[in-house]
Amino acid sequence: MYPPHLVAPMRAQLTDNGFTSLETAEAVDQFMANAKGTTLVVVNSVCGCAAGAARPGVLGALHYSDVKPDNLVTVFAGADIEATNKMREYCLPYPPSSPAIAIFKDDELVHFIERHHIEGRNAQMIGEHLITAFEEFCGEKA
Repeated sequence: MYPPHLVAPMRAQLTDNGFTSLETAEAVDQFMANAKGTTLVVVNSVCGCAAGAARPGVLGALHYSDVKPDNLVTVFAGADIEATNKMREYCLPYPPSSPAIAIFKDDELVHFIERHHIEGRNAQMIGEHLITAFEEFCGEKA
């Protein structure tokens, strides 16, 4: 498990921009049981592709998109182990992946971006992909 002081700035990159950090399995279950509308979930990580592509891509998409999810939540792989494992149960049938990005409608997984779709892509590419997904799954026509 990563020490809290190590993950704090990486967690804050999302929580300072409107994300709720779900840090226990109970918090994940409670959120998912009550989630209404669309939810963007970021499985955060300390890896370089999270720092260089996933987090900046997510934040760029949220900044530039006219259509946005109703809820923003995150779990931190390697720090919030039980919360991450619980969120991964909601992301089945996809295998565990970090970083990863999911979109839910209510409690139904409708879009998932695995680590291998993040690695080798830059933040702009991730952001553009998410803007398209927001338009498809989060807009009035969705």
